[in-house]
Amino acid sequence: MRERILAVVDELKRRKADGESEIVVSPASVAALRVAASARAGRKSDERPAAAPPVVTAREERPAAPPPIIPAREERPAASRPPPAYAPPPVVTARDEQPQPSYAARVTRPVERAAPPADAKLPPPPIFSLPEGDKLARWEWLRERVVNCPVCNANLNPGKQVVFGHGNIDSPIFFCGEAPGADEEKQGIPFVGKAGQLLVKIISAMGLTREDVYIGNIMNWRPQTGQATGNRPPSEEEMAFCLPYLRAQVDVVRPKVLVALGNTAVTGLLGPDPRRRLGAIRGKWFDFKGTPLMPTYHPSYVLQYGNNTTKRQIWEDMLAVMEKVGMEISDKQRGYFKV
Repeated sequence: MRERILAVVDELKRRKADGESEIVVSPASVAALRVAASARAGRKSDERPAAAPPVVTAREERPAAPPPIIPAREERPAASRPPPAYAPPPVVTARDEQPQPSYAARVTRPVERAAPPADAKLPPPPIFSLPEGDKLARWEWLRERVVNCPVCNANLNPGKQVVFGHGNIDSPIFFCGEAPGADEEKQGIPFVGKAGQLLVKIISAMGLTREDVYIGNIMNWRPQTGQATGNRPPSEEEMAFCLPYLRAQVDVVRPKVLVALGNTAVTGLLGPDPRRRLGAIRGKWFDFKGTPLMPTYHPSYVLQYGNNTTKRQIWEDMLAVMEKVGMEISDKQRGYFKV
C-alpha cells in the first residue's frame, strides 16, 4: 500500500508541474481511498470493493494510473522533473466556466451601469427654421417645439420632463452645460441641483443673478442608464440630435459670449477630438458659429475634485468673460481665490 501511495503522490506532483490545478476523482476511487484509510487506521469497513482498478475518465484519455487525489497545497513540483511527453487536457469545472473575482476586486470594482435600451437608435438631427418675429415669440415657438419633440419625449426617463433653456433671452452671457440631471428632469429647468447652486454662486460673484444670464444644455433629456439613479455622459449621437435646438437658442438669444461648462459640453459644441484636454484649452477663446466660446470646468467637477487652484482657474475664466462683455471688475473681484 505504501508503494501505491508514493506512486500516486509522484503522479500528482508530475501533474501539478504540468500546470494542472484540479483532478477529476471518480466515486469508486474515493470509496477505495476511504477503505484504504480505514484499514491503515486499523478500522474495519463494509464498503471495501472487490477490486479498485485504476479509473480512467473519458475526458482524460490517458494510460492507466493509480487513483488520483487532490494534492495538498504544500506539495511543490520538483524543479528537475522532465517535461511530459504529452499535454493532458484541462479539467473544466463550473468555477472555471464562470470565474469569480476576489473579494478585493468585488469591493474596488466600479459599479457598472446598465446601457441604454438597444432600440435607442436616434433619427437624423431635426431640420427646421425659426419663424419671423421678435425674440420672445421666436423663443416661445422654439421652446414649444422642443418640449413636444417626439424623439426627446421618447427618450425621457419615466415620469420626467424635457429640459429647455431658461433665463434672460437678452443676456450677453450664455452658460451651456451637457445634459440635465435628476433634479433638472424633475423640474424641467437646467442647473437646479447642487452643481446649479454652485453655478449661481459663481454668477453672483460676477455681480449678476441667475435671472441676468441665460442657462441651457446641449441635451434636452437626461441620458438613460437603465437604472433609477446615476448619470452617464450623453453619446455623440444624442448630442448631435439635440445640437440644432441649442444652435437655435443661441440664434435667438444672440449672446456676446458662450461659456461651455465641462469637457462634454466642449465636445458637443466644437466636435469630438480625442487629443483635446480641457485642462489645456480652458481659459482660451474659441468660436461657435460666430459667437466667442470660453471653455471652463463644470461646477460638478469643482464639487468632486476642486481645490483653491481649480476655483481660481474657473474664476480667471469668468474674469475673461466679464472683460469680453464689457463688465466692470473690482479689485476685490480680481483677488478672489488667489493661491
